Amino acid sequence: MIPALMPTYNRADLAFERGEGAWLWTAEGRRFLDFGSGIATASIGHAHPHLVQAIAEQAGRVMHTSNLYRIPQAERLAARHVEASFADSVFFCNSGAEANEGLIKAVRKYNSEEGHPERFGIICFEAAFHGRTLATLSATGNEKYLAGFGPPVEGFKHVPFGNMNAVRDAIDGSIGGILVEPVQGEGGVRPASLQFLRDLRACCDEYGILLALDEVQTGMGRSGKLWAHQWAGIEPDVMSSAKGIGGGFPLGAILAKEKVAKYLKAGTHGSTYGGNPLACAAGNAVLDVVLAPGFLDGVDKVARHLWRGLLDLAQRHPTVIEGIQGAGLLLGIKLRSEVSNGEAQNAAAAEGLLTVAAGMNVLRLAPPLIITAAEADEALRLLDRTMLRITPSQARDAAK
Repeated sequence: MIPALMPTYNRADLAFERGEGAWLWTAEGRRFLDFGSGIATASIGHAHPHLVQAIAEQAGRVMHTSNLYRIPQAERLAARHVEASFADSVFFCNSGAEANEGLIKAVRKYNSEEGHPERFGIICFEAAFHGRTLATLSATGNEKYLAGFGPPVEGFKHVPFGNMNAVRDAIDGSIGGILVEPVQGEGGVRPASLQFLRDLRACCDEYGILLALDEVQTGMGRSGKLWAHQWAGIEPDVMSSAKGIGGGFPLGAILAKEKVAKYLKAGTHGSTYGGNPLACAAGNAVLDVVLAPGFLDGVDKVARHLWRGLLDLAQRHPTVIEGIQGAGLLLGIKLRSEVSNGEAQNAAAAEGLLTVAAGMNVLRLAPPLIITAAEADEALRLLDRTMLRITPSQARDAAK
């Protein structure tokens, strides 16, 4: 018999009743160091006092009114995002998939209003992940995710990640933009080189098309800067964000330059829940923390410390680990084919460390941004024990 909760996930047999900072506890009292943070979402950790207070106070006043009326919390949050980014205007929604769906619409609408309705195509990249709606699945291009859902939405071309020659070859009269993740999260925690991002910006300028960035997973400080593209010194024309911007409360956003945003007029796009008072109270509380002096420098410092520790871990376990990749506090342990990331994820959980599997046999680490160097060291200790658990038997025998 099918369970009451639709079985769309292969859930681990763990249920958490409370959290604090980077730690979670089950009802039985088992403690876990959370290096998944709800898939890069609990950006300032669990039960952060400022976030909890902001949500509780707003819930006690008004949670939802709809976008039929002004929402001062959303106006303030949008103004703060504009001040801290490339954007001139912001649209709030509820999730990363919705943000990317709106981003795709924005690219198409811009080109149509600019007199080029034929330019509805977008260049995307192999191993990308942009969401689970029909359009974002089509932008993702993964056959496994698309299977059984009919023909994909047309207008998406997929080229190898990091290959500028392939990008240029794919540009024709149907292309209106390029959509890229600065770091492919689901696709194996693979970072784009900073030069590749710069080349994409230059290419879009050359051809008069839009550069669209998916910073759903990489944004809100995860890279050590507020937005990962800032490391490359570039600006997109439109960008999606979600996950960490609400600190665990559902919140997504489309950030855009005026030339794009001006065409999303009343009636062209909308959301019933998007940007409601409660969600934006959470978003403002997260910004309070992330934009505080020294916070992002602290993220960068701990991230570099963790990176060095992971490189050392890889040297100690060469029969299991092929390499370390990623950026900031979105890092991946690339495993050798003899072991699977699912096996590694289960072994880490057995040691008390929560991680997230990613594509290309990678074990993903995306801890809350508030982790300390000591907590990074504890994660490295648990990962060392994890690797011993999954070391192939022949390698263990040879080491004896």
